[in-house]
Amino acid sequence: MKWMSLVLLSAGWLLVPAWSAAGAPQPLLPGGADKWELVWSEEFDGLDAALTDRWVSQNGPSGHILCSRWRENAVVTNGLLRLVARKEQRGGQDWTAGNIWTKQAFHYGYFECRYRYGAADGLNNSFWLMPTSKVPDGQKHFELDINEGHFPNKLNTNIHNHSDRTEVNGKYTHPTSSRSFNFGARPDVTLQLETPITTRRLRFSSNHGSYVHLGEFRIYKVNSAGYPDALSPTADKDKRGLVNLARATGTKVSASGFVKAGDDTTKNLTDGRIETRWTSQKEGEKWVEFEFAGPRTIGCIQFLNGYGKPGDWKGLLDNYRVAYHDRTNWVEMSRFDVKEGTCNFARDFHVFGLDWNERELVFYLDGKELRREQNVFCLSPAPVWLSLAVIKWAGPVTDAIDGAAMEVDYVRIYQRKGP
Repeated sequence: MKWMSLVLLSAGWLLVPAWSAAGAPQPLLPGGADKWELVWSEEFDGLDAALTDRWVSQNGPSGHILCSRWRENAVVTNGLLRLVARKEQRGGQDWTAGNIWTKQAFHYGYFECRYRYGAADGLNNSFWLMPTSKVPDGQKHFELDINEGHFPNKLNTNIHNHSDRTEVNGKYTHPTSSRSFNFGARPDVTLQLETPITTRRLRFSSNHGSYVHLGEFRIYKVNSAGYPDALSPTADKDKRGLVNLARATGTKVSASGFVKAGDDTTKNLTDGRIETRWTSQKEGEKWVEFEFAGPRTIGCIQFLNGYGKPGDWKGLLDNYRVAYHDRTNWVEMSRFDVKEGTCNFARDFHVFGLDWNERELVFYLDGKELRREQNVFCLSPAPVWLSLAVIKWAGPVTDAIDGAAMEVDYVRIYQRKGP
């Protein structure tokens, strides 16, 4: 397994909702329901006061995010758990939300949760596993993010190794393997990294069935003041301290074939104008590669997809892939494929699942496999966590967050039946 210290928050693969919020869900178990036995479930059909019978709630501030989290923000009502975000000053922070975990720890099995996102940017809607006690000697303290979902259509899977952390320039980091998926095409694409990467080469590619029309391509160094709106005509000046490596001295830009021989529009990728486009050849793989003068640390990638104007965008890509070179191989950072439709994860309930065993970690959405990795170190029992967080890397933090809620229908845990 290739370990990547990054979390990309926009891009991926597409799936039509398995059912609406009003539907009657049936188990979507790998290999069929007859291979599994239900060993634990939480349907949230009881009284709110009963939540504490099997769940622990955080009650206090969260320094690594923008909200404190409290029992009052975890509300059981009408057969749902609602983790509610509120704009209120408490615990030294300007926002509150909910974060709970099971009193019981579990060791391997199929874990699934049916929920829908809070309908606002800036929210992390999470279903995950992490030990709360010291792991046995020789084992690693891990975190398995089955989904850190961002409104409206972003799904993020992460495998964290918290034991092998290192200090870099006064800040601690740890090995993280991440894959992200974005369900729906849009003209402005922003891939903001929670954990930056360092590389000399970055590559965009697509097998789109026609011409690719790619607008301003920006590769920003880590910037403490944040990053601009991708559609801004003055993007490189919109935030203090921005450094756009795509336009930096010494950066080489190369690309695949063009509409006709000699029609090289590569310069339009970095001319600072949002109305111009690079246009590829029609057939085969389309790609653009950026090679920097030396290793560069990247915090955010942006590009414009298609052409047109607000409300009338044309030529949007139906697939693309972004990768960086680790000096040996191209490592996929993010991919997107819009073959099967679109969905809003705040409107529709979806089932997020993980088959966790001693050999593999297999992530699922609505019963369809998303990602498969070797299980290297996630070996200790762990409780199930459900949490809502206000974070800057999930989009703009605005008053739209106030009152938005992650709504959970159920959590179910299965174990494989004997041979």
